[in-house]
Amino acid sequence: MAPEYGATMGFFPVDDETIRYMERTGRDAQNTELVREYMKAQGLYRTDDTPDPVFTETLELDLGTVQTSLAGPKRPQDRIVLSHLKETFQNSLTSDDQTMGFNLTQEKLASKGLIKNGTTQELKHGDVVIAAITSCTNTSNPSVMLGAGLVAKHAVEKGLKVPSYVKTSLAPGSRVVTDYLDEAGLTPYLDQLGFNLVGYGCTTCIGNSGPLPAPVETAIREGDLVVAGVLSGNRNFEGRIHPWVKANFLASPPLVVAYAIAGRVDIDLEHEPLGQDKDGNDVYLKDLWPSSAEIRGMMDEAIRPDVFNRLYADVFDSEAWDTIPVTGGQLYEWKEESTYIQEPPFFTGLTQEVNPITPIEGARVLVHAGDSITTDHISPAGNIKTDSPVGQYLTEAGVQVSEFNSYGSRRGNDRVMTRGTFANVRFQNRLGQGQEGGYTTYHPTGDVTSIYEASMKYQEAGTRLIALAGTEYGTGSSRDWAAKGTLLLGVKAVIATSFERIHRSNLVGMGVLPLQFAEGESSDALGLDGSETFTIHVDESLTPRSMVKVDAVHPNGKTTSFETLCRIDTPVEIEYYRNGGILHKVLRDVAAEA
Repeated sequence: MAPEYGATMGFFPVDDETIRYMERTGRDAQNTELVREYMKAQGLYRTDDTPDPVFTETLELDLGTVQTSLAGPKRPQDRIVLSHLKETFQNSLTSDDQTMGFNLTQEKLASKGLIKNGTTQELKHGDVVIAAITSCTNTSNPSVMLGAGLVAKHAVEKGLKVPSYVKTSLAPGSRVVTDYLDEAGLTPYLDQLGFNLVGYGCTTCIGNSGPLPAPVETAIREGDLVVAGVLSGNRNFEGRIHPWVKANFLASPPLVVAYAIAGRVDIDLEHEPLGQDKDGNDVYLKDLWPSSAEIRGMMDEAIRPDVFNRLYADVFDSEAWDTIPVTGGQLYEWKEESTYIQEPPFFTGLTQEVNPITPIEGARVLVHAGDSITTDHISPAGNIKTDSPVGQYLTEAGVQVSEFNSYGSRRGNDRVMTRGTFANVRFQNRLGQGQEGGYTTYHPTGDVTSIYEASMKYQEAGTRLIALAGTEYGTGSSRDWAAKGTLLLGVKAVIATSFERIHRSNLVGMGVLPLQFAEGESSDALGLDGSETFTIHVDESLTPRSMVKVDAVHPNGKTTSFETLCRIDTPVEIEYYRNGGILHKVLRDVAAEA
């Protein structure tokens, strides 16, 4: 434990005063002494004012270089300076970069869609159809929320409006936000621009934006348009926000309001007007943006500690929750008819004995993916399509389409989540023969079918499965179902160019073997297209980060053999893998001690 404390404390001088602080805040004497000794051994501990070179380095930041930015259109790490968004978006339309581009032809650039709703309105690439002030993170910052309200106030006072095709919403993470927006007198202005309160908690940020108006959705489909969403959420991975909104940009709440008014993202808000005022004069973002003093003044007036105490005094009192019928007892009574929660099959047939590690032989490729496949691609959290395996399952169970809800809401049901694995509408499986979404080739017949259906056929035949992938496999949210669903599809190993660290760990924790191509190698470099039959040579001698031989037999009988790096990184992870997963090991250990 001491090294962990030491590593944490290595960012500031550790002296007697620090040790006393640790003692006051509940560190027991033994651990405190361990920390002291550890810091002394590292040369970081001082009892006088002698400066330590470790702490004399200075980090300087020129605030003049800080620029207003957004992130998108497909990943939160892709930052875009505000003034560059127009050019970046326009370039993305024709780019074939999987992480940034939409690969449109020149002919497709001119596509339009017609919104027919009494009158006819034109929709084009880059138009904003969703603008959402959302996320428990961003909306917990009063300065940006009040800033958004002030942008709305200034816009309304100038006579600006939001185009009718933009779906706007306000979903803060706390009722306190509603209180201080009301207190500041900003709620009416947000309401006039369509940013009405829709609830508290997860909405657009995790795909719960609800449907677009039917005429807007029809226009998008008919024009095959790359329309945009702008939201103050945390993540914007493909298919997450809305199945028909391909370009999604993360922005501050004030910028969400600004882009809603502009109605498009192919605009340079620093130099182009958002619209015109009542007199026909151009209105720019700078004309709406509140000053720091204006925001501070609002905060001083509207935010008080007693609001938090008042609104959350009865947070645990819920008549609806208290009246839910329960049966009692120590074991949950699983209900076969439930579409929300089912007994998970992870421990079916679990015995005290641990089976030895054996080679993975005769495995077929279920998924052959490219680079930057996120956990949202692997296990979507948002909208459920009616024609998907999950949609079919729910329909057969008597669930109306209006009550499908989302993958995130049904994550207690493995029957939903397994069917939904790799079912993201934007997922591109190279074995899907050009179809976007959760499709693959069932090799014995050559038929293209859903990944879930192919998996069931393979498992019925006793065929083991693997997945091939490129760089950064499993990036994004640390979503447990991305590993759970992979296991339940029958995938025994994932061979990738590189892994995101948490997803790699989750795969091991579910008993799935992560293997990494050797430096400079990949499925493409080795000439693997996913039609091969694989044998992975692992046995009881497997050790952390050892080299593992893989044989791939092509349909013509040729064999490609290559070495991979075992990404089971530690001895304890070897034990997890040998046991079939971390929970299997824990249960066996508990049973052995009982």
